[in-house]
Amino acid sequence: QVQLVESGGGLVQAGGSLRLSCAASGRGRTFTSYVMGWFRQAPGKEREFLAGISWISGNTYYSDSVKGRFTISRDNAKNTVYLQMNSLKPEDTAVYYCAAGRSAAWGTVRPRGYDYWGQGTQVTVSS
Repeated sequence: QVQLVESGGGLVQAGGSLRLSCAASGRGRTFTSYVMGWFRQAPGKEREFLAGISWISGNTYYSDSVKGRFTISRDNAKNTVYLQMNSLKPEDTAVYYCAAGRSAAWGTVRPRGYDYWGQGTQVTVSS
């Protein structure tokens, strides 16, 4: 079993920044073959892909809605994936989720392409 624990959400003013963290763990597991992703879901909306990263290569990919504002990265030693969010807007308000795809291909954006999910962390951007 893989556990993902997100942290770093909160309330921020428009134009501000936040960094989300996702700590991955699993007895005896290594994550080098995984693709990690960040998603968000606002009330009444579908879960939206934001950014993904190949754990082994570090190659990243982004949705157009956040490209240039958000940056995904990983720390292999800490088994942690980050999402740096800059120039936040009120429409970025949502619950943010970390996801892990055991056999996902790089570039996977559909939620069902990922096998494990964190509990989510709330991000609220005030105007």
